[in-house]
Amino acid sequence: MKLDEVVRALQLTEVVPAQKPGLEVSGGYASDMLSNAMGQAAPGQIWVTMQGHPNVAAVASLLNLAGVIVAGAASVAPETVQKAKTNGVALFTTALPAYEVCGRLYALGVGKP
Repeated sequence: MKLDEVVRALQLTEVVPAQKPGLEVSGGYASDMLSNAMGQAAPGQIWVTMQGHPNVAAVASLLNLAGVIVAGAASVAPETVQKAKTNGVALFTTALPAYEVCGRLYALGVGKP
């Protein structure tokens, strides 16, 4: 599924729009621990977290993730937005709980073989 299709299907708020909206999302990853995401998320995945800290953008950039969804109406620091823009990281927010975001991504076929 393409990133722009995910954004539309989940009605995500674009904080930092995707530079490549037609990018294929290869799967999903959910964690609030940055070190855990660094060790287990893979390029092309979309990361679901409740962390709005600037290091989220740094990790997403380092791993070449398709984007980051900050769930649960969690706040995103202005520094995070700036770092995401600087590093070309697509950043989205939603009021949906992280559990529901993951379930909806899976139902859409994201990450299914």
